Amino acid sequence: MSPVRNLILVLGDQLTPTLSSLAAGDPTQDRVLMAELQDEARHVRHHKKKIAFLFSAMRHFADELRGLGWTVDYVKLDAVDNRGGFTEQVAAAVAALKPRQVVVTEAGAWRVSVMMQGWAERFSLPVMILPDDRFLCSPAAFRSWAEGRKQLRMEYFYRDMRRRTGLLMDGDQPVGGQWNFDAENRKPAEASLFMPRPRICQPDALTEEVLALVAERFADHFGHLAPFWFAVTRADAEAALEAFIDQALPRFGDYQDAMLTGQPFLYHAVIAQYLNCGLLDPLEVCRKVEAAWRHGRVPLNAAEGFIRQIIGWREYVRGIYWLKMPGYEDSNFFGHTRALPSFYWTAETDMACVRAAVTQTRDEAYAHHIQRLMVTGNFALLAGIDPHALHEWYLSVYADAYEWVELPNTVGMSQFADGGLLASKPYAASGAYINRMSNYCGSCAFDVKQRTGAKACPFNALYWDFIARNREKIGGNPRMAQMVRTYEKFAPDEQKRIADSAAEFLGRL
Repeated sequence: MSPVRNLILVLGDQLTPTLSSLAAGDPTQDRVLMAELQDEARHVRHHKKKIAFLFSAMRHFADELRGLGWTVDYVKLDAVDNRGGFTEQVAAAVAALKPRQVVVTEAGAWRVSVMMQGWAERFSLPVMILPDDRFLCSPAAFRSWAEGRKQLRMEYFYRDMRRRTGLLMDGDQPVGGQWNFDAENRKPAEASLFMPRPRICQPDALTEEVLALVAERFADHFGHLAPFWFAVTRADAEAALEAFIDQALPRFGDYQDAMLTGQPFLYHAVIAQYLNCGLLDPLEVCRKVEAAWRHGRVPLNAAEGFIRQIIGWREYVRGIYWLKMPGYEDSNFFGHTRALPSFYWTAETDMACVRAAVTQTRDEAYAHHIQRLMVTGNFALLAGIDPHALHEWYLSVYADAYEWVELPNTVGMSQFADGGLLASKPYAASGAYINRMSNYCGSCAFDVKQRTGAKACPFNALYWDFIARNREKIGGNPRMAQMVRTYEKFAPDEQKRIADSAAEFLGRL
């Protein structure tokens, strides 16, 4: 056996053949290590479907690399030589192979990054940690953009990213004469609309093996394994993208904020899990969407809204994550401490909107951004749920959730726990918003038109109670001041009814 020059560790969210660590290597001299690790699968209690998706995608990627000439040491979860954690697994490989150095692409999670920083001393050999160039804005570039700015608003970052990539640009100006078409993207869905389902992939023998493993080893984790339809190969992920562009993207813009009973996907792409583990390239995805618009296949508001999610929001929240970690995960601007209600795990609640969002999360390891922000996130904000507990829930239950993208979305966008670093206002809303953007309220045990009382929609009293509790903290916010003034105009009796209704409901959580 030839001596190993470099040991290249590939993580479960680095399933990209052009990964910087692989690009720096040589298949004839270097060895790739991949491992299914108990520590990572149980860092939080990840959804069964998420674990199965990643393990299967990892196994398929290992085969893809072998097809490209790499020697891959792949350690399955139930292998006798599985050490359970990154450091221990790399240590075993270093002892066995005696490489000259370890090479890895930088981790997406702070805790793993810190772990890697200690490896050179631990293993007594060089550890080369390379940038993750699959992203369009490096942490250093984001720090440079953020430096000296009083507000770190995504919209201005997004415009810079449009200029940098040239996407949807006409020279130095945005196509269509404006940067953002979000005002056109807020139509409520109607039950008569045709809803294309994301492309379904039937599990192959390798995936079936993984499903059996997960069913046995993670039976106590949240979520349903079946039906399992996620793509687990690059080819199938690319086919899922093409199906979205052909079938759903034309109406994605109009209905991206809509919610409809029994329709978990509507016109959404459901490809974030493929982007975030490396099966799809973000810039290539955006270029395909732009090409669909330029060829007249989709309207501009749909193409722009989708591209903004990727080169704008996705890159922006990653920048915030690396700018503010460590410590960002403990942000708690409102001082919320209430425990996460059990119905986030069971879906056993009379609130139809929350029940629908949690049920489909349990079934699909998926909910779209408005369900996350304006249903489960909104409720947690109004009810005073500990933002760290909510962060761990979101990280656990969604197939696309990785800390770099999930944490800023939860702490900053959803819970305003960072005090406005990321979001311009708390995303708090009463039942009227949910009623406007969904048909959930029609089948709910509560009356969305009532503000207080036993039959009133809990979001209503909780919303005004949230305003009342936090008047001093949000009264100076230009986008919340009017709501504070409205509350202060309520008669004292109405203010008491609000406080009593909110307290009675929260007392039953």
